[in-house]
Amino acid sequence: MLVAAAVCPCPPLLVPEVAAGAAPELDAARAACADALGVLAAARPDRLVVIGPAERGGRYLQGTRGSFRGFGVDLDVRLGPGDAVGPELPASLAVAAWLLARIGWADVPVEGVGVDAGLPADQCAALGAGITGGNDRIALLVMGDGSASRTLKAPGYLDDRAAPFDAEAARALGTADLVALAALDAGLARELQASGRAPWQVLAAAAEGAGLDGTLLYDEAPYGVGYLVAAWS
Repeated sequence: MLVAAAVCPCPPLLVPEVAAGAAPELDAARAACADALGVLAAARPDRLVVIGPAERGGRYLQGTRGSFRGFGVDLDVRLGPGDAVGPELPASLAVAAWLLARIGWADVPVEGVGVDAGLPADQCAALGAGITGGNDRIALLVMGDGSASRTLKAPGYLDDRAAPFDAEAARALGTADLVALAALDAGLARELQASGRAPWQVLAAAAEGAGLDGTLLYDEAPYGVGYLVAAWS
């Protein structure tokens, strides 16, 4: 049973050591993420599941290590306490691990799920239903970005379809509109490099029947990439 969810963007630039001199530009996003994680803690879940885009889908145990060395920073993280053996966290889950460590999340067991960014909507739905299908009180931390095509200097260059796509995603996340999230166009999301589409659709399925309300906490496009933060409770 899903009792709360937080939606956060996953750029490594959220980590100040990676952003370096540009770190203050995302201070508001970091604050919004902390607020969203506070909603998860307040729900007193039995277990936290962190979902984020990855090149390949897979599950990650509590204590799995991640690193920002690939971004030129000598910084390691772990997904909760412990020291699990296995592949390193994908970048999205490494950012999530950093966010959780930042607020001191340690009391509730946590695990990670990497979601193939191109996973079809029906498979996202099956994954989401499976995550919350038991009797545990589950909280979700859902990582993912909106489009990467909001400006000429954006990673995906300027695309006129990007702003409307992000606006609809922001509206759906801010109102916990499960139908609208499930209907996001996977092909368009791929063209706009919107890595959050698949994780958001996993969330939509996981939240079926939970009766949660949503609040949009942040909606900006620094660097031409749509960053959204929302809390569901």
